[in-house]
Amino acid sequence: VSDEETGAVLFGQNIHLPYAPASITKLLTALVVIEHCSSLDDVVTFSHDAVYNVEEGSSNPMSLEEGDQLTIRDCLHVLLLRSSNQTANALAEHIGGTRDGFVAMMNETIRELGCVESNFANPSGLNDEDQYVSAYDMAIIGKAAFENETLLEISSCKRYRLPATIHNSEGAGMTIEHKLLNTTDPASDTYYPAAIAGKTGYTSIALNTLVTCARDNGRGQIAVILKSNWTHYSDTIALMNFGFGKFQNLDTSGDEATF
Repeated sequence: VSDEETGAVLFGQNIHLPYAPASITKLLTALVVIEHCSSLDDVVTFSHDAVYNVEEGSSNPMSLEEGDQLTIRDCLHVLLLRSSNQTANALAEHIGGTRDGFVAMMNETIRELGCVESNFANPSGLNDEDQYVSAYDMAIIGKAAFENETLLEISSCKRYRLPATIHNSEGAGMTIEHKLLNTTDPASDTYYPAAIAGKTGYTSIALNTLVTCARDNGRGQIAVILKSNWTHYSDTIALMNFGFGKFQNLDTSGDEATF
């Protein structure tokens, strides 16, 4: 868990070791798309490769099909709320020309952010031996992502409705997967009203991964969980509560000797 404003690590365990990221990769994908698109209203056309060249067994949560056309804004919502691998591919092709071209942009972006312990090989987060991230680097990526107002707004969105697509002629609604963001029952183990944005992930190799931004009493924190065995939400809450309970931010300008 790190301080959102400064990036200071408040608690860490194995934070410099490489792990498979799974779909928290899509925070970086969204950041690169937003930083390089001319307009969120630009239209993305889904190619055959974008829809069907995915890992066997990968879901297609909004039943997107070759030939579907959605705005970048629509695509970003499907990407972050429903973790669509097909949408990650389509956005990558639209922005990078090719998927490989977009991956090069992803890796250039993380190097510019100062990440040296990670590498990305695809825009979706599906398993790839050349795709890995440290918790430390992922916190840096998360900080940059949530500093982007457009990305923060979309990754905070609880519900969104897509326009008509080939398989959904009347459009389709969706809700965010991140349980700390969509749980409204105070009695639930995943009720955490300080959480404002985030992204989930899971693959057979990565197991559960989670990035969460929470704000309380004027402070913000970013928690990263990698390779969790279904304790990712409880661990995130524990990390957030530790940080909020043990730390405060002080203005040290002019007080270097005192502090």
